[in-house]
Amino acid sequence: MQRKETIVLSVGGSLIVPNQIDISFLRRLKALILHEITANNRRFVLITGGGKAARQYQDAAAEISELNPEDLDWLGIHSTRLNAHLLRTIFRDTAYPVIVTNPDDVKSVPPSSPLIIGAGYRPGASSDLRAVQIADRIGAHTVVNLSNIDYVYTADPKKDFDAEKIEDISWKEFRKLIPSEWDPGLSAPFDPVAAAYAEEVDIEVAVINGKALDELEHYLNGEPFVGTRIHS
Repeated sequence: MQRKETIVLSVGGSLIVPNQIDISFLRRLKALILHEITANNRRFVLITGGGKAARQYQDAAAEISELNPEDLDWLGIHSTRLNAHLLRTIFRDTAYPVIVTNPDDVKSVPPSSPLIIGAGYRPGASSDLRAVQIADRIGAHTVVNLSNIDYVYTADPKKDFDAEKIEDISWKEFRKLIPSEWDPGLSAPFDPVAAAYAEEVDIEVAVINGKALDELEHYLNGEPFVGTRIHS
């Protein structure tokens, strides 16, 4: 069956494992994805982040040994892969059976597969970059970044009470708000390497709070949504 469109979702690890695995979120995500596949004939690629597990592994290793950024990245990458296997298992009756890590491999997945699960690949960026690369490989024009924030803000709202929400912003202006280089464990709405790549290949990103999956539905249906649209 030819699907009418492919949606790439970068699923923040903070949603999957905020402290412990969030079963309620995963139930709701599964229900939404399966509904969109069956009722609206959509195809999905879900790319997982590392979440709390990645931070715990990185922090524990750094307490014991002196690590370089690549060591920390690999711990994060394998955390994303464990989360990806969790999702693939949850969607075992629907998802393509192999986790995609190399973005080029997505082109070998049969178009009839309605759901692909992916994870981190190599050090130097977060799984956000893999989401954008996969979108580029398959000709998708947008990536939805499901995170634990409602909007991109002008500053960290937890530290700056004057921070203002942003509903629409260009990549050029967005990149001024985040660090210019990747650092393992970096907390940003979208990582700087992924942002630069998305701007280069003209991919739009919608930042949406994954705890409010109704907003994801609104976005998919072309309706007004709570979140931030980042574009060229």
